[in-house]
Amino acid sequence: QVQLVESGGGLVQPGGSLRLSCAASGIIFRITVMGWYRQAPGKERELVAIIASGGSTNYADSVKGRFTISRDNAKNTVYLQMNSLKPEDTGVYYCNAAAPTRNDWGQGTQVTVSS
Repeated sequence: QVQLVESGGGLVQPGGSLRLSCAASGIIFRITVMGWYRQAPGKERELVAIIASGGSTNYADSVKGRFTISRDNAKNTVYLQMNSLKPEDTGVYYCNAAAPTRNDWGQGTQVTVSS
């Protein structure tokens, strides 16, 4: 059974930082493409960042230079370091695990950027 458990969300002021974590189980983590997506109220879910098994990364233009995705294959965990947060970064952040034969999602963690 695949489980993706996100943590690290919360309320932060504009300009602040948060670090999200996603602990995975039930998958062969080291060969799985891991990603972070977000969904703001009234909007569709969008890609934030992905990291391939070899470590190559891709980011949405809106977060380039502010967010960093990383993975620890020994801990089956993917991280999203978010700096210089803006109110428009507010939303529910979801962890995603993409493999050739399946696609799994975490339950999401709320990030709110507000003064």
